[in-house]
Amino acid sequence: MRVIIQKDYDKCAKWAANYIANKIKVARPTAAKPFVLGLPTGSTPMGVYKELVNMFKSGKLSFQHVVTFSMDEYIGLDLDHPQSYAHFMFENLYNHIDIKKENINILNGMTKDYAKECATYESKMRHYGGVNLFFGGIGTDGHIAFNEPGSSLTSRTRVKTLTQETREDNSRFFGNNINKVPKTVLTVGVGTIMDAEEVLIMASGASKAQAIHDTIEEGVNHMCAASALQMHQHGIIVCDDAACSKLLPKTVDYFKQIENLKFEGV
Repeated sequence: MRVIIQKDYDKCAKWAANYIANKIKVARPTAAKPFVLGLPTGSTPMGVYKELVNMFKSGKLSFQHVVTFSMDEYIGLDLDHPQSYAHFMFENLYNHIDIKKENINILNGMTKDYAKECATYESKMRHYGGVNLFFGGIGTDGHIAFNEPGSSLTSRTRVKTLTQETREDNSRFFGNNINKVPKTVLTVGVGTIMDAEEVLIMASGASKAQAIHDTIEEGVNHMCAASALQMHQHGIIVCDDAACSKLLPKTVDYFKQIENLKFEGV
């Protein structure tokens, strides 16, 4: 596991955006072989998307041959609902870049056949040869996508019931009214995410400190889905000082030293 520690959210967002952009450029994607990118919603990625949009507008990055898969969607919210994750992705990223509409994959929260929707989503990822990079955030309870505590570490795209804690966290997007937050979602699984060639998780703020501690310093545990990243050969966590506040000082020093050595070319 690689841990990148930055001073604050803005620096985390810039680092993550630069990493994603560089991966796309190095891959030299084509129509026949696109770069496949898994993407999250919520407050965590907004700064990253802003940076990526700026790169596109300045001519430094193209999404012409990028295929995306969103991590999750609320059940019962249509594509035009202001709090649907489909709406979020278009408002914060897709409407501002040159990605082709047919390359955008989003789970349908209005489907009548959840099992078929989820199976088709997994099939589409396999069709492209898998996901090159899955980017995501982490919940206060250590969830990634909507894989709440207790989720199987081999889980695939499926229906998931949200915990009270997650619904309370997300109520800020629904006028702080938890009763407006859907109780169920469609989400990629932990196993789905871990199948990607690389996984990049971003965390910012003191509220994520316990989750980062559990993810990095405790054992792999289904009660903290993000801890599965310990078993990924190319797993990265980029987090700020506040999110690292519950890590042991020697842990922080270790990861900072490793990155400094890499920078020096050692």
